Amino acid sequence: MTDSKVIVSIYRSSQKEGMYLYVEKREGMSRVPEALQKQFGSAELAMTMLLTPEQKLARADTAKVLKALAEQGFYLQMPPLPEAALDPRKS
Repeated sequence: MTDSKVIVSIYRSSQKEGMYLYVEKREGMSRVPEALQKQFGSAELAMTMLLTPEQKLARADTAKVLKALAEQGFYLQMPPLPEAALDPRKS
C-alpha cells in the first residue's frame, strides 16, 4: 500500500489540541486500539482526502502515514512541541 492511493479520513481529537488520527476511510476506526480511542476522546471528522505518495502534508511525512496505515491501520499525528521546548534558549 505504500505506493498506492488511499482515501483517508482524518479525525481531530476532542481531548488534545493539534492531535489528529488518520485512518483508511473504508475501515474507519475499526483498527484503532480501544485504549487509544479513549485517550483520543471524541473523534471529530476534520476531512476526507485521497492520499498519494507524491502528496505533501503540512505536519506529517506522507510515506510514514502510508506505512502506518498499511501496517497498523492508523497514523497518530501528535501536536507540535511548543517553540520553547524546541529551543532551550527560549525557556
